Amino acid sequence: MKWQGRERSSNIEDRRGQGGMGGFGGPSLGRSGPIRIPMGGGSRGGIGGVIGIVILLGIIWFATGQNPLDTLTGGSSSSVPSSTSSSRELPAEGEDQLADFVGVVVKETENLWTEVFANAGETYPKPPVVLFTGQTESGCGVADARMGPFYCPVDSKVYIDLSFYDQLHREFGAPGDFAQAYVLAHEVGHHVQNLTGVLPEFNERRQSMSEEEANAYSVRVELQADCYAGVWANYAGQQNLLDSGDVEEALNAANQIGDDTLQKRMQGYAVPKTFNHGTSAQRKNWFERGYQSGDPSDCDTFSGNV
Repeated sequence: MKWQGRERSSNIEDRRGQGGMGGFGGPSLGRSGPIRIPMGGGSRGGIGGVIGIVILLGIIWFATGQNPLDTLTGGSSSSVPSSTSSSRELPAEGEDQLADFVGVVVKETENLWTEVFANAGETYPKPPVVLFTGQTESGCGVADARMGPFYCPVDSKVYIDLSFYDQLHREFGAPGDFAQAYVLAHEVGHHVQNLTGVLPEFNERRQSMSEEEANAYSVRVELQADCYAGVWANYAGQQNLLDSGDVEEALNAANQIGDDTLQKRMQGYAVPKTFNHGTSAQRKNWFERGYQSGDPSDCDTFSGNV
């Protein structure tokens, strides 16, 4: 990705090196009702809000014992042990470069969604992105490096420990800067969904759902965020930011973090009824759909089969 020398977002909240749980987040950027823009799906007139979730599906259950849907819907993550984090320290120079990269990618997502919302006569509230080391406090409870990047709908912020990118490469076989960009664009996609209404709808419907039904609904939300990430990739291409092989890096990342692939890697077999992000094939398909179209209205994962 051609990112060097480009403008960084001013909405980066850097808590790296603070330790403990400092810096409890500020006020929510949410609104009293969903923003009405033509973006496919959602509460049948708005679209998409969801949960900030961890890209690494079962990592929360296996590493922290917490149900991902709790974080997803703004529930407390206080069950995460507060003693030791599995986050690995990166060399200072490498982490600073990653922080710059994150700032540029976030700025480019802001440019896209500001344009999309403006075309619908709306203002896009930009989500702060929190960089932290090990653990920090979020509106959804304790943010822990082991959870992977996630979006918290309570304070409307994206949280990421930059050591995740090293893990994405080493442990999950998804190298490349555009794989990293895809992860961020996916989480920002959750912010878009939160603004447009799907998250509140999911929270309401979840109260009367079984766990299996809630997981299935979550899959549709996650796949829409993948599609929105693809829409952003299309935008990045229009801005001449893509290098050869970038889209393939994102597709490989989507493949490596599919529920079926992750579960087979972690426990040797997959349990479809527990899927809450989508299979590798589904995640690749919806990212590619967004990339080929460049139109958020083509990201309706709530109608028909996914």
